[in-house]
Amino acid sequence: MTRGAPTPETVTLHVPFRIAKRGGRKEMQMPEGATQPRRTDNTLIKALARAFRWKRMLESGEFATIAGLAKREGIAPSYMTRVLRLTLLAPDIIEAILDGKQGPEVTLAQKLEPFPVEWAHQQDRSGQFGGSGRW
Repeated sequence: MTRGAPTPETVTLHVPFRIAKRGGRKEMQMPEGATQPRRTDNTLIKALARAFRWKRMLESGEFATIAGLAKREGIAPSYMTRVLRLTLLAPDIIEAILDGKQGPEVTLAQKLEPFPVEWAHQQDRSGQFGGSGRW
């Protein structure tokens, strides 16, 4: 009888997580305190890019009004104004979104809701998003 490699032991690993819907997709969420990988929200990043592009187009005089720009883009002026409001986010909040460091509770729909324009007040409110202070 020849000796082969030892029989491997069975290892069982339990990973606590929950499945939550986010933006119409299912997402795995780890428990509080667990390190989560960075996850960029492409929908939110695209909205930020559009907001800054539209702002630049308005400031340059390419379009005189939001209504004119919205008509050209084929979207409702009310939606455009909500997206344009994203340009008022504090730079560190924008950076966190671009780096994927915002919490899983930060979505485009949530960011399109009214928020304080003063950066310090935006920071004060950041704790309401999951209690972690992460955006």
